[in-house]
Amino acid sequence: MDTELARTFLTVVAAGNFVSAAERLHVTQSTISARIQSLESSLGCRLFVRNKGGTTLTAEGRHFQRYASMLVRTVEQARHEVGVAKGFRGALTIGGRFGLWEQFLNRWLAVLLRKAPDISVRAEIGLEAELMQGLVEGRLDIGVMYTPESRPGLKVELLFDERLVLASTDPHGKPEPGPGYVYVDWGPEFFAKHSASFPNFFGAALTTNTGWLGLQHVLENGGSGYFPIRLLRPHLQSGKLALISGGPEFVLSAYVVYPVDAAPDVIVPALEVIREAAALEGLSATRIEVTSVTPSEARGL
Repeated sequence: MDTELARTFLTVVAAGNFVSAAERLHVTQSTISARIQSLESSLGCRLFVRNKGGTTLTAEGRHFQRYASMLVRTVEQARHEVGVAKGFRGALTIGGRFGLWEQFLNRWLAVLLRKAPDISVRAEIGLEAELMQGLVEGRLDIGVMYTPESRPGLKVELLFDERLVLASTDPHGKPEPGPGYVYVDWGPEFFAKHSASFPNFFGAALTTNTGWLGLQHVLENGGSGYFPIRLLRPHLQSGKLALISGGPEFVLSAYVVYPVDAAPDVIVPALEVIREAAALEGLSATRIEVTSVTPSEARGL
């Protein structure tokens, strides 16, 4: 079977509809439809039911999903093993959100490379849709993200809870969105809680889906925004930012996702290290209390 057809099938499953699948694969919707029709013809059954809400798998489609995942993952595993650099016993590909690489996954990676020097690692950055697609197709061995989706054959495991707090370059700023406020799209759950907490907020001049980008803008141009306390620590210590009290805090959970049938000799050591790093991160997340401080006071935090 052409693995491209299996990849297209899995992309539709991950995206939820043909339109989104076409966008992810950078092809037309008619191309997606033609590939699925070709696959259904070769299998002699219908795989999807299309309706206004998107696409749902038929019983045959659910049964085929396991084999499609195995097919694509086998090809990717072969590429892994063939492409393992000389002197290494295995290869590991991990993808994560940009903000989770900063001061978390980078530290984890350094520890892993020390503890398992015979494993070569490929590190990638992506958003949830890209990461989930990589996991479904077998291109990624581990994905670390905020809003994973449940998919057959993948295990979703909570790592730690991020504390999203309001930080500002103005230590006397109000505990609400104001001039210079940057809205970071931390996902649908954050959007719902943010909207409930600030019913009069109708949008910011700058909106971004990357926390790092929003934080850099605030640091360089002034303003405020909600960011993980984990990323704010060095800027609080330097006095560049201050925490604003009186407003709500939000919780953003970080998860690790990996195949349930992954090679244990490679992925288990990596997961052990990442769990240890997450446990430390979860403990340290509670060490800084949100108080209104001046830059000079912040230097003492």
